[in-house]
Amino acid sequence: MVGRPRSEVARKAILRAALDLCARDGYHNVTMKGIAQAAGSGRQTVYRWWQTKAQVLMEGLTDILATEFPPTPDSGDPRADLVTFLEQTFALAQGVAGQVVVGLMADAQTDPGLAAELRARIIGPRRAALRAVLARGAVPADVDLELAVDLVFGAMWYRLLNRHAEVNEELAEEITGLLARIR
Repeated sequence: MVGRPRSEVARKAILRAALDLCARDGYHNVTMKGIAQAAGSGRQTVYRWWQTKAQVLMEGLTDILATEFPPTPDSGDPRADLVTFLEQTFALAQGVAGQVVVGLMADAQTDPGLAAELRARIIGPRRAALRAVLARGAVPADVDLELAVDLVFGAMWYRLLNRHAEVNEELAEEITGLLARIR
C-alpha cells in the first residue's frame, strides 16, 4: 500500500466503532461516515483502508470478535460437545456477531466477491468446526456430515432471520437429540 502505514490503534478503533454501531443501530443503519465519526477518525482514513462497510464489519468480525469464539469443545463425550458447541454458537449469533453475519449474508446475495469472502472467512470455518464435532460420534456413522451441518445451521439461520422461535440452549438440546435419532 502506498502512503502512510495503518495506525494499529486507529484501525482497532474503527473496527470497534463499526461493531458498536452495528450492535446499537443494526447492520443496515451503519454508514462509513458514522463509523469514522464514532472512531474519531476521518472518513478519508476509513475509505483509504476499506471500500465498504461490509469490508469494515467483516474485518471487525474476524479480527475483534474472533477472540470471543471459544475453542471447539472436545471433552470425549460427543453428545455433550455438540450441545456445548451449539450453545456457544447460538449465544454468539444472538449478539453483534449474528447481526454482522446476517447483514453480510444479505449484502452477499448481490455481491459474489463478498459471498466468497464470507464463505472463506466465516461460514467455512464454522462449518468445519461443527463437522469436526459431529464426526467424533455425535451422529450415526452413516449420516452425511455436510447435510447434518446444513440442517443445524439451517435451523439456526431460519430462526434468526424469521424471528419466529428462539435460538437458545433448548434448541441446542433438541437438535442434538434429533441428530442422534437419524438412521
